[in-house]
Amino acid sequence: MIPRRETGGGRSSQNRALEIVAREAAQFIAREAGTESLITVIRAESAAHGPKGAPFGGERMMVFVSVFPVEKAQAALAFLERQREAFSDYLKTHARLRLPRIDFLLDNGEQSLSEGSVQ
Repeated sequence: MIPRRETGGGRSSQNRALEIVAREAAQFIAREAGTESLITVIRAESAAHGPKGAPFGGERMMVFVSVFPVEKAQAALAFLERQREAFSDYLKTHARLRLPRIDFLLDNGEQSLSEGSVQ
């Protein structure tokens, strides 16, 4: 039997990197964030903004979070913005990745949906 070769190996390694960043972000936030709000990592996504072909050299990763209570969302995002460099340092020691720039973005999708259905 001939072993199957998977195509798109770069895509699967990128997906794995996104999973690692999301998991490590969740652990970092759980350790560093205060108790005024609950910050939950929803997902990580990659957005290229540099030369093609560079695995992460020209990319930005976005970590989407949900914040409860919603009134604390801006304060939570400000906290995450201040902690971006510390998170990058944390990633360097906990994950073997070529690190892109990390941005934290709000994704309170469920909250938005429930508000839209209330009349």
